[in-house]
Amino acid sequence: MLTHSVSFTIFSILYSLLLISTVSSTDIELGATLTPNNNQNNWNSSKNTFSLGFIPINDSSFFAFGISFSNVLVWKAGGDDAHAINLDSDSRFEFLHNGNLRLINSVSNRILWQSNTANKGITVATLDESGNLSLKNASNIPVWSTFDNPTNTILPTQYFTTDKILKSGAYSFNLLKSGNLTLSWNTETVYWNKGLNPSVDSTNLIAPYLGLLQTGVFRLFDRTLSSPVTIASTGDYGEGSTDTLRFLRLDSDGNLRIYTSVKGSGVFTQTWAAVQDQCLVYGWCGNMGICSYTESEAVCSCPSRNFEFIDPNDSRKGCKRKVEIEKCPSSPIMMELENTRFLTYPPELLSQAYTNGIVACKSNCLVDSACDASTSLADGSGLCYMKRSKFISGYRSPALISTSFVKVCGPVIPNPPPQCASSSKTFRIRSGVVAVVVLVSLGCVCIIGVCLWFWRYNSSLKYGGHYSLLDYTSGAPIQFSYTDLHRATKRFKDKLGSGGFGSVYKGVLANRTVIAVKRLEGIEQGERQFRMEVAIISSTHHLNLVRLIGFCSESRHRLLVYEFMKNGSLENSLFKVEDNSKKVLNWETRFNIALGTAKGITYLHEECRDCILHCDIKPENILLDESSNAKVSDFGLAKLINPRDDLYETLTSIRGTRGYLAPEWVANLPITSKSDVYSYGMVLLEIVGGRRNFEVSEETGGLRFSVWAYKEFERGNIFNIVDKRLVEQEVDMEQVMRAIQVSFWCIQEQPSQRPKMGKVVQMLEGITPIETAPPPTATTEVSITGSSVTSHASSTGSSVLAPLPSSFSVQTPRSDHLYK
Repeated sequence: MLTHSVSFTIFSILYSLLLISTVSSTDIELGATLTPNNNQNNWNSSKNTFSLGFIPINDSSFFAFGISFSNVLVWKAGGDDAHAINLDSDSRFEFLHNGNLRLINSVSNRILWQSNTANKGITVATLDESGNLSLKNASNIPVWSTFDNPTNTILPTQYFTTDKILKSGAYSFNLLKSGNLTLSWNTETVYWNKGLNPSVDSTNLIAPYLGLLQTGVFRLFDRTLSSPVTIASTGDYGEGSTDTLRFLRLDSDGNLRIYTSVKGSGVFTQTWAAVQDQCLVYGWCGNMGICSYTESEAVCSCPSRNFEFIDPNDSRKGCKRKVEIEKCPSSPIMMELENTRFLTYPPELLSQAYTNGIVACKSNCLVDSACDASTSLADGSGLCYMKRSKFISGYRSPALISTSFVKVCGPVIPNPPPQCASSSKTFRIRSGVVAVVVLVSLGCVCIIGVCLWFWRYNSSLKYGGHYSLLDYTSGAPIQFSYTDLHRATKRFKDKLGSGGFGSVYKGVLANRTVIAVKRLEGIEQGERQFRMEVAIISSTHHLNLVRLIGFCSESRHRLLVYEFMKNGSLENSLFKVEDNSKKVLNWETRFNIALGTAKGITYLHEECRDCILHCDIKPENILLDESSNAKVSDFGLAKLINPRDDLYETLTSIRGTRGYLAPEWVANLPITSKSDVYSYGMVLLEIVGGRRNFEVSEETGGLRFSVWAYKEFERGNIFNIVDKRLVEQEVDMEQVMRAIQVSFWCIQEQPSQRPKMGKVVQMLEGITPIETAPPPTATTEVSITGSSVTSHASSTGSSVLAPLPSSFSVQTPRSDHLYK
């Protein structure tokens, strides 16, 4: 513990010295004043990076006052206080001679906000290059600062401690003494609670605080920790220049995000978000509001036409019953909402949970005068949530296997079906004559359009399908007929490959969209279950996952339609390219593929709504788009696991590929996300070495490549592991070392020793330090022929089992870690 404290103290001193050496400031004298009509006199930092003053709000005549970075507010006087929002031209900001800062209305002399620092010996104010406004006394000691009084934003070099809070409307962000980060609604309902990695002992934390690094890493510090703990890293981690600012902000929609902004641009880009699914933010659509998605945008609606928006101009303010329950002319009834869930978070979680069936969940709420709504989960748990609180937040999605009920005055008036984009924009024309003319014109256009459609359809039958491009980009799975796909694939003529779930064929739709059609084999789910799983897969979106366009379910035919990947699979690019070909993947592309694949699997395991185990990670299931970006395919086709209770059932049949299956498959042990980690580790090692793990050669002395690679790593022969075809190319050896070490951690025999995929990403990116992995104690080779399974376990030998010497290091021929 003493060593940890000393290390942390040294780190803190060095960090503080760095801040002192890089932060400069400009003094602001007592008595200074700012007004909205004189923005040229704003108080700026020494290099004009930050500015304190009035900023116009959009195109209105109102202003906000605070500290900005290129007109992007990073601190706001008064925060979201009603008096300090939408300031008019009569507002004035003053630095009084008594040391108090205040924002007032010049006409009414009403104080809108103040720092409450009068008569505390303050002599000067400074706005430094870190964006911190400080009030200092004659000894140059800060008495008050914006960093110590944050509103909704955290800047680099700003410490966020447990006694501080970020607020935005009804939402707040806190750091707990346990090291947990929480987002809450109305300070009580906690809808996001992120704990530390289980490997970190949070019980002994003394004074934890958060810090955002300019590189894009968000970390937790405490003197009991040997090193800071990384909480999150941005998508553009390590990129940017000295003119780039990253900041963390709690937005008005209740989501915590990290943004990147370039000086002078006035715009900012989101690079990380705490809540991936906006509809899971409690209260986002107000009371009785239902959150759902149109394409990729979250929208708010009412449960039915028995309700109406509280504010027709702002759907986020929620809904109200047109007829209140107390005024029902007859007994109320329960309206059913399929694929809908009313969010239930602590502290109401336990008090509202019951175990009963869907019928009881509905009827019990109906007879309970305090109950307004209920949700029945169809996941086998039998849980029913009775909503007795006066605030109800809903979420509707085809992927939700739950049914909800709302108490209304009958009869039920359902919402109209969604309208197409064109019909939702029809003009309201008062003149009857003009309306007739328009209708006639539209009729003529429709007739011509229908004729053209028939002509195009008949002339393009050979391409298959007759769906518009809008269908494919809407985000919802399109249901194709078997005839359409049979025609689009030219009777399944062009086979792209085959795997454990079926064969894949290339096809072309009527709009010339190229697709990949997978004919599923051995799928025994019923129609309802199959469609449910398709809905879940299609709602899973990530840059590194192959997008599902649609499906076919007719009789015994089960087909999935995916976007087509121009560069095929990683297998073809890695193993089926001649040694002297220019098409050999360079190291930069390989590392990006490895990192992208890890991010895709991380999303499946840890970030999407349901934990999805892949169960067949291999180069054949990693596809490359036209820019060689990695996209994981075939996800969601194995058993879907519900992570809420951390119950992982053993899958009933082995699905996977020789050389990539984890040992627990053969040992009949539970299959968890760590099984995918093992498979990924094998793929990662193959990306480095350019050869199959299960292949043996004279060079490897008859050992499998993965076993031989650890032996070479133990001896420090890193170059021997790297693909020989890269000898004429530049290779970043630091990345190679990280990739090799990560792969050895991933292929540990014991699942508990393997890292989670989120940590794999951090180790590959260099965010998390990598300790030396213990040698694999055994390797298990699985051969699958039909339904038979054969296991061959072999010891790696004593030389492989020997631990790496503590002084082990890799010598690289160039200081920049590149070799040719």
